[in-house]
Amino acid sequence: ALTNIGTAVKPNDPEGTFFFLKLFTLSDGTLPSFLLFISFLGPLLGISLGFDAVNSEHNKGTLSRVLSQPIHRDFVINAKFTASLIVISVMLFSLSFLVLGLGLAIIGIPPTAGEFLRIVCFVIVSIIYVAFWLNLSVLFSVRFRQPATSALAGIALWLFFTVFYPMIINLIIKGLVPHPEMASPVVVFRVLRLKLGLMRLAPSELFNEATTTLLMPSVRSLGPLTMAQQSGAIPGPLPLGQSILLVWPQMIGLIAATVLCFVLSYVSFMRKEIRSR
Repeated sequence: ALTNIGTAVKPNDPEGTFFFLKLFTLSDGTLPSFLLFISFLGPLLGISLGFDAVNSEHNKGTLSRVLSQPIHRDFVINAKFTASLIVISVMLFSLSFLVLGLGLAIIGIPPTAGEFLRIVCFVIVSIIYVAFWLNLSVLFSVRFRQPATSALAGIALWLFFTVFYPMIINLIIKGLVPHPEMASPVVVFRVLRLKLGLMRLAPSELFNEATTTLLMPSVRSLGPLTMAQQSGAIPGPLPLGQSILLVWPQMIGLIAATVLCFVLSYVSFMRKEIRSR
């Protein structure tokens, strides 16, 4: 990002003053950008921290020994989630602040308050996204007896949403509108909205939309717009409050998916029969 920031900043660029935000979105092609790095490896981090959280201790017999002590059962599953979430939070905040510190040392320009708050919001959204995969892997760890099975289930679901789900959606849209150039604008608009709605069922799409809007203030819409909606619009960066309002549904969706996975893993663990071997 630092090697490419000189060519990325243009005179008429509405984001030309947001140097530090470009550190998280730019790349010279040798390595992926920081945003792409987190979106790709974040789920693997969550899966690796939770795929053997319960079943490995159950197989070793240590879980029954812990629960034989005067310890509430829900303390165990809460501690599993909280400890991993603290590790994820410390790691993501440390990486982001290292990028900020390196950019400050090389560029020599301190970030503005708006840039700093946008980066903090980006890190919070990243933590929620990784926590979703963490809770999902903990759920698989509770439901499956072998750690290898829970790890493969988590990785398979991640690969499905990352690789195969967009292919399936494109096939569906291609079947609905084989020739977009021959369809009416109303039909094309409705099909694009349908495609966007189906894509937003994937957690990775919600994360990409939320983080892209937070790190790129010039993004003013996350869906197709009609000519009437575009008329009179002045291009320019949005303030932080408006960007948060724009991605608020995506953030709520990620939070809801994370809470749902935690509730399912919590209920499954509380009902799980644990015997000493």
